[in-house]
Amino acid sequence: MSIPFLKDDPLPVGIAAEVAPGVRRLLCGNPGPFTWRGTNTWIIGAGGSVAVLDPGPEDADHLAAILRATEGERITHILVSHTHRDHSPGVAALQAATGARSYGFGPHMTPPDQGGEGGDHSFHPDVTLADGAGVEGDDWRLTAIHTPGHCANHLCFALEGTGVLFSADHVMSWSTSVVSPPDGDMAAYMRSLGRLAARDDRLYLPGHGAPLPEPAPFVAALAAHRLEREAKVLDALRAAGRATATDLVPPVYGPALDPRLVPAAARSLLAHLIKLGAEGAAARDGDHWEAR
Repeated sequence: MSIPFLKDDPLPVGIAAEVAPGVRRLLCGNPGPFTWRGTNTWIIGAGGSVAVLDPGPEDADHLAAILRATEGERITHILVSHTHRDHSPGVAALQAATGARSYGFGPHMTPPDQGGEGGDHSFHPDVTLADGAGVEGDDWRLTAIHTPGHCANHLCFALEGTGVLFSADHVMSWSTSVVSPPDGDMAAYMRSLGRLAARDDRLYLPGHGAPLPEPAPFVAALAAHRLEREAKVLDALRAAGRATATDLVPPVYGPALDPRLVPAAARSLLAHLIKLGAEGAAARDGDHWEAR
């Protein structure tokens, strides 16, 4: 099943635009192969106390844009969907400028020496949010939804009473999410995806890319895509007899894959292999795998 990605995204960097009642989108200027045009920072609320979700990387221009967009309002909450370096390092400077408290599931859960080198290990929320926890301001209320998979401490946030879900990097409109072990977990990702599929949200606001209306078919396509990819991994492993995750990138992804994405693709395939191993369909011997 093909995924109907949204590639048209004309929002200028640094200019806040309303995308739903009481919700503004502000794009950070940190484009790249994994961030698309940049990280989305979301401003929630209007006129009174507002929340800022995912202030992005350390970036003086983006900090200035956040403060400019909220001039005359009070930033009382700084929310973090997950602790990757394109989402949470901007918290410290925004706190220094506003005095707002920070909220998140917790610090990055995988130490650097255990494969967590891509995480922001400096972030420790003032307030930890368990699954189902609520956060509210003058005219808004959010409910945290723990959705591990892309990152072990990943949270989506439902804007109650609106049908709006801040899907962060779990569901992005422009691309699939990288799932890189050990902090990324494909089995957990699929369970979290199923949890979102059971909801009836009408609009997803992702961590990267344009807003995603009517997300149910998109989520179904994402799930089907992952299952198709998993079947390809198992077929390629059977054909190879014995292989590493990197060995499987060409037969699974094909020759058109951007060379810059090969390491991430190998990490994603490793996540599939670990899932297959847990299910008894593959066996591991160091860096090599065999089908069972």
